[in-house]
Amino acid sequence: MLIDQATIYVRGGKGGDGCMSFRREKFVPKGGPDGGDGGRGGDVVLVGDPGIDTLWGLWRRPHLRAGNGQPGRGSSMHGADGEDREVSVPLGTSVFDAGDERAVLADIRRAGERCVVARGGRGGFGNEHYKSPTNQAPRQSTPGEPAQERTLRLELKLIADVGLIGLPNAGKSTMLRAISRATPKVADYPFTTVSPNLGIAELPGDGPGAGASLERRLVFADIPGLIEGAAGGAGLGHDFLRHIERTQLLVHLVDLAPADGSDPVSNHRAIRRELAEYSDALARKPEITVLNKIDLVPEADRDLQVDAIADRLGLGSGALHATSGVTGEGVRALLEACWSRLGKADRPAWSTGEAE
Repeated sequence: MLIDQATIYVRGGKGGDGCMSFRREKFVPKGGPDGGDGGRGGDVVLVGDPGIDTLWGLWRRPHLRAGNGQPGRGSSMHGADGEDREVSVPLGTSVFDAGDERAVLADIRRAGERCVVARGGRGGFGNEHYKSPTNQAPRQSTPGEPAQERTLRLELKLIADVGLIGLPNAGKSTMLRAISRATPKVADYPFTTVSPNLGIAELPGDGPGAGASLERRLVFADIPGLIEGAAGGAGLGHDFLRHIERTQLLVHLVDLAPADGSDPVSNHRAIRRELAEYSDALARKPEITVLNKIDLVPEADRDLQVDAIADRLGLGSGALHATSGVTGEGVRALLEACWSRLGKADRPAWSTGEAE
């Protein structure tokens, strides 16, 4: 189960108190101040980890506290700093203050990226800190500062090159199985997929016998089927649409032979309306339209039917891809088209494995 939202409480460590002490040793009757400073409290730090893909751990244990700083001691001994609390989160995690969600506090996208979400308090000063030529026996020390504490809301948006979108039962999960080693559930009823799935498609290298390479990998996200009204929150519309926002390219799968007898063109337009109503940026995102389940159409009628749909959508002949996730027909051509479209822009480090 993909847990993509969590509310957590974080608190840094309290700073250690400063110490008031005077040196008292044999043959040193008037030893000066030797009270050490308190240690700094630890921070709560979120760290991007590519090895996890859900907020499940934080959802189960939402209270995070760092270690307190130790108090100072005599003989000029300073207290130890509190231990930081480092918490791994999946790449694509956005962090909001639960009291004011208008601004994103952090957006963790890279492996090892760190964000301090609750700072520890500074340690207090011991009386040794206050000694001076005019104040040789200070009886002053300060307590450690309190730590920062806050309630945060974490939201995970999947990071992928390509998002597979379409109505329920358009064949998205079957397509993801065909292009990658992912194993999403596949069945002949709508909403088989109830949470997003990721898969990596590997294309053969450019040179003869080059094999697959990092530069020829595409990360696909299978987004659960959208329905009319999704942009307004119908079904799990907002939860699903959020995961499309970080993709660079959309592959819109349209069932060429819907079992319910609906019109493929109308189905395509319904999804486009939902994207536009949810976000202008999402509506402007590059898209490849795919007529899927071509194996269910008689071979003699395929070209005519594809051209007719292309004409009604105003895409022109040859602008559509016809595929079958079951037989694999047209899948390689679709992957090459996706690579070509993505190659026109700079590839981000999280999809190529290169440093930015």
